[in-house]
Amino acid sequence: MLSRIAFRSTRKSVVYSARSFGISLRRFNEIPKIPQSGSDSSNPKKRPLSRVAIGSSDSGKKYAENSSIEFASWKAVLLLLVLGGGATYWFSKEKERIRIQKEVDSKRSIGKPLIGGPFSLIDTKGQPFTHKNLVNDNKKFSIIYFGFTHCPDVCPDELDKLGDMLEELKKSKIEMQPIFITCDPARDSPEIVEQYLEDFHPDIIGLTGTYDEVKNCCKKYRVYFSTPADIKPGQDYLVDHSIFFYVMDSEGQFVDVIGREATAAEGVEKIKKQIDAFIPKEEREARKKSKLSFLYK
Repeated sequence: MLSRIAFRSTRKSVVYSARSFGISLRRFNEIPKIPQSGSDSSNPKKRPLSRVAIGSSDSGKKYAENSSIEFASWKAVLLLLVLGGGATYWFSKEKERIRIQKEVDSKRSIGKPLIGGPFSLIDTKGQPFTHKNLVNDNKKFSIIYFGFTHCPDVCPDELDKLGDMLEELKKSKIEMQPIFITCDPARDSPEIVEQYLEDFHPDIIGLTGTYDEVKNCCKKYRVYFSTPADIKPGQDYLVDHSIFFYVMDSEGQFVDVIGREATAAEGVEKIKKQIDAFIPKEEREARKKSKLSFLYK
């Protein structure tokens, strides 16, 4: 009896083991085979993301995109710094120009300049030269000096300084119209003035005229001059006069003076600042009506 039970149990174990082995064999045969490289597969499965090797093309692409974003950020910061610096420079420069313009305007009276105005003289060739010759469309400034040809020291020194200023300004491509007006028309004829100026800068224009014409011009520029009383014909004498260079803009308006105490270098800097700050009258009027008019009040 016991032997039969043992046999049955043994047979059941063998049958169960055989079935299990069969099921496992079928499952093993059902596992999909990974297609070999070059084999034809109609629907190949993509590898999971976790199986993409580190350093492959996908990760490199992501790294390149991140680098591009960082580079673009730095470019934006750099552009912002450049624009900010440029705006700051423009506003500071414009502020200085406005300050100088206000200073120039304060030297003028309403409707009529305090210094300068209509005059009529002749040059060394006998040609008329008036206040209208100071006006030009080339933004060329004029610089006027009043003296006389018999001046022993002051006038020659100042005219030498004028020549130095003109040469220094030319280095910066700034052309001026230098003018010498005599305070001694009784002795300074056009021929004498021309001969006198040959010792100085060739660009200087010499002007003279009748006593009344010269006196009127000196009065317009607030130039003081006087000759000794009771001068006999042929007698030598000295003329007492103001010693200034008068800087006029291209519209014939007075902008600044350069005194005897100023060096040539200082005079050049003054002229450069005035030229840089110069704004034509029409543009000044237009600015006062613009949206930025508050800057020019």
